[in-house]
Amino acid sequence: MLALFGSLAFGGGADAPQLIDPGAAARYGLPISKLLVNIGVAGTIGALVLALFALDSGKPEFSRALDVAAGSSALWAVAAAASAFFTFLTVLQPTIRLDNAFGDVLAGFLTGTGLGQAWLATTLIAATVTVLCFAVRNVTVLLFVTVVAVVGLVPMSLEGHTGGTENHDSAITAIFLHVLFAGIWLGGLITIVLVKPTLEKGRLASVLARYSTVALISFIVVAASGYLSAQIRIEQIGNLLSPYGILVLVKVASLLALGLFGAMQRRFFIGRMQAAAGSGRGYFWWVVTAEIAFMGIASGVAAALARTATPIPEVTAADLARPTPAELLTGSPLPPPVTIERLFTLWNFDLLWILVCGFGIFFYVAAVLRLRRRGDTWPVLRTVLWVAGMLLLFYITNGGINVYEKFLFSQHMLAHMVLGMGIPVLLVPGAPITLALRTIEKRTDGSRGVREWLLLLVHSKYFEVLGKPLVAAVLFAGSLWAFYYTPLFGWATTNHIGHEWMVIHFLLTGYLFVQALIGVDPSPSRPPYPIRLLILLGTMAFHAFFGLALMSGTGLLLADWYGSMGWDTGITALQDQQIGGGIAWSVGEIPTVALAIVVAIMWSRSDAKESKRYDRKADRDGDAELDEYNSMLAGRARVDARLESTPNAGR
Repeated sequence: MLALFGSLAFGGGADAPQLIDPGAAARYGLPISKLLVNIGVAGTIGALVLALFALDSGKPEFSRALDVAAGSSALWAVAAAASAFFTFLTVLQPTIRLDNAFGDVLAGFLTGTGLGQAWLATTLIAATVTVLCFAVRNVTVLLFVTVVAVVGLVPMSLEGHTGGTENHDSAITAIFLHVLFAGIWLGGLITIVLVKPTLEKGRLASVLARYSTVALISFIVVAASGYLSAQIRIEQIGNLLSPYGILVLVKVASLLALGLFGAMQRRFFIGRMQAAAGSGRGYFWWVVTAEIAFMGIASGVAAALARTATPIPEVTAADLARPTPAELLTGSPLPPPVTIERLFTLWNFDLLWILVCGFGIFFYVAAVLRLRRRGDTWPVLRTVLWVAGMLLLFYITNGGINVYEKFLFSQHMLAHMVLGMGIPVLLVPGAPITLALRTIEKRTDGSRGVREWLLLLVHSKYFEVLGKPLVAAVLFAGSLWAFYYTPLFGWATTNHIGHEWMVIHFLLTGYLFVQALIGVDPSPSRPPYPIRLLILLGTMAFHAFFGLALMSGTGLLLADWYGSMGWDTGITALQDQQIGGGIAWSVGEIPTVALAIVVAIMWSRSDAKESKRYDRKADRDGDAELDEYNSMLAGRARVDARLESTPNAGR
């Protein structure tokens, strides 16, 4: 609170506006309620993550963590409702009255405006999470409760400082990641403090070690998303001397101090606590007090920054003197016409997928190095394929194709084909689940780590159904029609959240399909190779038919989007769509042919292995199986001969 009020005073975030003043209650009530929202979010998600990955579900520590999550989500819900009301007062500045007319205006704001809908959705989701945290005690079900809580951050990410016209999507991603991982970081530490009295002797150091790993990941994500947000709103170094820039520097200093404490905790304090046989109370409280103090500073400044004017004004398409059709539709001007060179030199970075690819490569390589340190081997080809797949995913989600895909259907289709077929063909042979199961230590204290969650997934009924080749093929091929010929296509093209969902969907359905055919990781079913080839050939035919339908179609998909961009390149939107159909038919079939070749090779090798196994068995037992089979045939022949020589024997 001290950091909040000091930052509001310094940055002018609560100063009375020159025209119409909503009142001091609204000017100070809104940032205070938003600070409480952030604390409630942190307590909810931090406690749930700690319960899922660090605590024993059969002990009081687990129940205490869920109580923390329930209480925090209740605070989140109440504070979100208060934020909605103070936002209403700030935007519309009505006179508060206890009558139906005032209630109608408030209801209209909550249901008819973007800001109101965002806060209403946040309040309802937080209230739902509160009830679920009280009612649910099953660890697996709690994973879905955590997902619901994370979804509750999406409406919050869509309001506030979300950047100008061109930076809107990047700003939304940065805010979402920043709030999520800052919440895990802060909420996890608060939960450890509150569950400490319930931990058995010696457990504190173990829980802190697990939290420290999560905190390190959170620090990296918070630092990256914070940098992106600051770069969008400050742009030039000189703007760091503005009130907004100085508050950003204060927040950065607090986060760096937290990173320093985290490093000291990992390298020094946890070891001292373990050496002290779990006592080490002085070390624990010293570190926790310092970390919570700096977290308080960072949280207070962050809440004030949301109300402080940025040095770079946020310009929307409506503010432009002569916006182009592309700017009105996408928020960005048309890029230059597509060339091969520009596909590899233009970039549109997406922080979410930068982090996914970076962490994916780092953890995979770290696991391989751990295997080698203990004397085990791991095929080099698997590592090469995994890294190549991650690099290709990085390019598709950040490179030139990502620049053009919201303007041209053909580039969108190229991204779809690579995400659904090209990248999974590289990632699946990398066998990431097998590598994780071989390198991650097994938990023996009743908690679930990454290894336990992976085993639960592999042996679950859902994976058993989704992992069947026929089901995976239906999902992969059927989603083509379900996606492009329903409103899903429009949502995924025009909405940033929809776009991220689209990337995840294509990637997962493609991964499931390839895993069912050539996967090395554990699978619920391994059908014979002829069946796999038949399913693959059927999918190829279905895929080709979809591409031909687009190539020969005369109706434009999403005409009010792709048909209204204002391109002047001599190629109409319909022609570009037909080019996209050709890409779906031709480029999409290349990985499929590669899959067919791989399945055939695996089939051949399987037959060769079976022959060698049979030969070794024959060498061991003198070909007893063949002798037994020949004896059976000889016996049948004698019986047949006896029947033929005996009159009326067969009657």
